[in-house]
Amino acid sequence: MKKFNMIDEGFVCENCGKEVEKLNYTARDHCPYCLHSKHVDINPGDRANTCKGLLKPVGIEKFKDTYKIIYKCMKCGEMHRNITASDDNFNLIIDLSVQKKDF
Repeated sequence: MKKFNMIDEGFVCENCGKEVEKLNYTARDHCPYCLHSKHVDINPGDRANTCKGLLKPVGIEKFKDTYKIIYKCMKCGEMHRNITASDDNFNLIIDLSVQKKDF
């Protein structure tokens, strides 16, 4: 079972350059504006991954009563999933749900 290390911090998105505030109810793990993330964790919140590549959103999957964003790392190619946040750009989530899956 994966360990979850709660780290909720703001950052500047490396994809769109916007200032991202911390989430304040769980760990912030992606940009709510463009949905990109960074490949920094091995287990959630550990910041132990040395890759540090940009995680590009490539799809969406249903997860319980919400969704997970499917990512592909642009540096190492690894696939990764993060649960959506309440302030995510829902139009981008819809766009991802109807795109042809290239992963």
